[in-house]
Amino acid sequence: MSWTISGTYVAGCSCAVLCSCPYDGQPRDAKGGTECLGTAVFHVADGNLDGVDLSGVDFAFYNHFPSNLSSGNWEVGLVVDSAAGDEQAAALEGILSGREGGPFGQLSQFYGEYLGMERARVSLTDGDRPGLTVEGRTELSYEPLTGPDGSSTKIKNAMFGFAPEFEVGTTTGRSNAFGLSYEASYGETAHYVFSSEETEEAGQGRV
Repeated sequence: MSWTISGTYVAGCSCAVLCSCPYDGQPRDAKGGTECLGTAVFHVADGNLDGVDLSGVDFAFYNHFPSNLSSGNWEVGLVVDSAAGDEQAAALEGILSGREGGPFGQLSQFYGEYLGMERARVSLTDGDRPGLTVEGRTELSYEPLTGPDGSSTKIKNAMFGFAPEFEVGTTTGRSNAFGLSYEASYGETAHYVFSSEETEEAGQGRV
């Protein structure tokens, strides 16, 4: 089936700044750990799967990367906003689990375990210092890194990424979902485009 989703995301993880996962490096947190635990919340500004309108839906994608990304054995889980309809939630699960093909279908070769889908209130705030909330599970605040001229620091053309170019920064807060618990440190945000039809605008998914 044909599908597309686009909008804005904010992600946070346990890695010390900067997270090495986009470059397929070994994850490292501030305490010397070598795993990456993270959460990315996506707002779908525009999207559909085979006629199911996904516009306006928020969802959270959780990850546990036990090593560098291309080593595989990822654990991933999905939380879809409780305000979304059941048909919308099922469509997003099909996309993020990889069953509907496209970028996440390609990435599913690295999945060791899909932890399933849950429903809860999911929200994303925008602005210069956005944040994300997944009710009863995760609450993170993001602050961008900046260069000498005051503009935000960005990474472009990474091996893995939710977007071809994304802003990087720090996050604060805690998360506990799917048995994956962490304190946040690294963060990133960008506009994204994913589609079952590969395009130059649709970057490789990082999770």
